[in-house]
Amino acid sequence: MEISLCGLPHSGKTTLWSILTGTALPEGGKVETRRGIAKVPDARLDRMVPLFKPKKTTHATVTYVDPAPMEKGAGKADNPLLAPLRTADALLLVLRAWDDPSDPHPDGSVDPARDLSLVETEFLLADLDVAQRRLERLEAVIKKAGKDEDKREHEILTRAVQKLEKEVPLRAALSEDELRAVRSYAFLTAKPLLVAVNLDEDRTGEIGQGPEAFGLDSLVGRPGTEFVALSAKIEREIASLSPDDAAAFRADLGITEPALERLIRASYHLLGYISFLTVGDDECRAWSIRAGTPARGAAGAVHSDIEKGFIRAEVVPWDKLLEAGSLAAAREKAWLRLEGKEYVVQDGDVVHFRHSG
Repeated sequence: MEISLCGLPHSGKTTLWSILTGTALPEGGKVETRRGIAKVPDARLDRMVPLFKPKKTTHATVTYVDPAPMEKGAGKADNPLLAPLRTADALLLVLRAWDDPSDPHPDGSVDPARDLSLVETEFLLADLDVAQRRLERLEAVIKKAGKDEDKREHEILTRAVQKLEKEVPLRAALSEDELRAVRSYAFLTAKPLLVAVNLDEDRTGEIGQGPEAFGLDSLVGRPGTEFVALSAKIEREIASLSPDDAAAFRADLGITEPALERLIRASYHLLGYISFLTVGDDECRAWSIRAGTPARGAAGAVHSDIEKGFIRAEVVPWDKLLEAGSLAAAREKAWLRLEGKEYVVQDGDVVHFRHSG
């Protein structure tokens, strides 16, 4: 899973990227695209460790990309600023809701709704540019060959242009089948969007509120969109503390859980991901897959050879395994089941794949 941060200059997105990836903030103000890996916190996996005492414990990961900040006028199909966003599975848009006279907002005032509109307008313009260019080429191709698939694509792109001209994001305008048909164009407004409002340190009491509290009513009920409020400044301070001190500091501020956990949970929900576990003396590991993935497809997440040689999956819910105390005890209680290739793996399943080869 790869998520690209985006936002206007001085929004705090690089600070947030630093927190998510555990990477030091860059020095010298050099503008470049940065990549980092975040471990996905998973208490279920952590509770498997005392049971199996594995040599290795491996959490699922998310790749976060921190490109250069957005600029007004960036909405062009070939703008290199947008390239890191096009390859991502989802976008994390950071909106500034903190005020600091020593670090003024580029537009002179703090207004998350205005900034959201500005960034989304650039995305709409960039997608419109891509769609119109492709339509021009398609029209020439259709005149020569007239293939049905080209005509179908022309229909979808024509509808996309109409919606974009009305400032409707493609994630809200096209069906899933239509979005799949034009996926190769990496439309920005088709990508799932996670909006993070970055608050002042003295506004931590607002972290649990919805988008309406920040003038972002337009986000309510939007398809393919999630919302999180956080304070990157506070999270950066907390990241430097010991686990016990961090927990105490959060409790004092009324922050129930780290921003990393809330952002990753929102990202999983937004993209329709779940995690299953594999356990053993050598390794306990979490794997991320799309919700609805059958057992054979989940086996492919572990290794393509296991998917090819799939025979059966031994499955037990993580809490039942924990209650039983061992795989052998879970088998005796008939909690460890044999499932075929069409079984849909559930979030938190502990799975052992039987395979040939």
